[in-house]
Amino acid sequence: MPLRDHFRPPLDNLRHWEGFHATWPVMMVAQLRRTLPQGYFAEPRVHSGSSAEIDVAAFENEGQGGLAAERGNGGGTATAVWAPPRPTLTVVTDLPAQDVYEVLVYDERRHCRLVAAVEIVSPANKDRPEHRRAFAAKCAGLLRERVSVALVDIVTTRAQNLYGELLDLIGQADATLSPEPPAVYTNACRLTKSRGDWLLEAWAQPLTIGQPLPTLPLWLADTLAVPLDLEQSYEQSCSILNLP
Repeated sequence: MPLRDHFRPPLDNLRHWEGFHATWPVMMVAQLRRTLPQGYFAEPRVHSGSSAEIDVAAFENEGQGGLAAERGNGGGTATAVWAPPRPTLTVVTDLPAQDVYEVLVYDERRHCRLVAAVEIVSPANKDRPEHRRAFAAKCAGLLRERVSVALVDIVTTRAQNLYGELLDLIGQADATLSPEPPAVYTNACRLTKSRGDWLLEAWAQPLTIGQPLPTLPLWLADTLAVPLDLEQSYEQSCSILNLP
């Protein structure tokens, strides 16, 4: 079955893309449960970028109440409140939490060490330079820890390619991204060692609306990979949500 466009009419008028993005990691986990070798397990992780605000006034009131009680108890001397110096920088900024739609694979035999991550890109991951840098930095950090990373980007309303952003961050380039990087794509990356040199290996494929999704290699160790059948988990997700 073909890849749908979840972000444009007619489908975006019928279903919310957030529901699909929340379902797909679960279907990937169900699929991986049948293919992962013994000793490995997968878990879905979903987190919306909207973050709750802390009520600072409430904390301040609680602190004042506690100090007043201290002063009133037994007539003891209260500890002076330390006043920090003025900040050297005060600016208006926005540091929202990142959207997270991912599958994490662990190795039980290595104390549940994280060995692979599947990152499903959301529109918020691509909408601002700082969001793209944060996403690329997260992927680079995983690779640095020898965690293989698979990217799945079906967001058609943002043209940026986060695989290209990742390569820019680590000072590399991929000739297959020239001259116009695809807006929707998949990629599997891993860091491996050969003859004393660290090598970044990548399996990049563009996606096309109306065409089936490919199968990616999901690396669990230097010589061990399992197939990540994106088409199967994608269609199962569409079926559960009754997507046309």
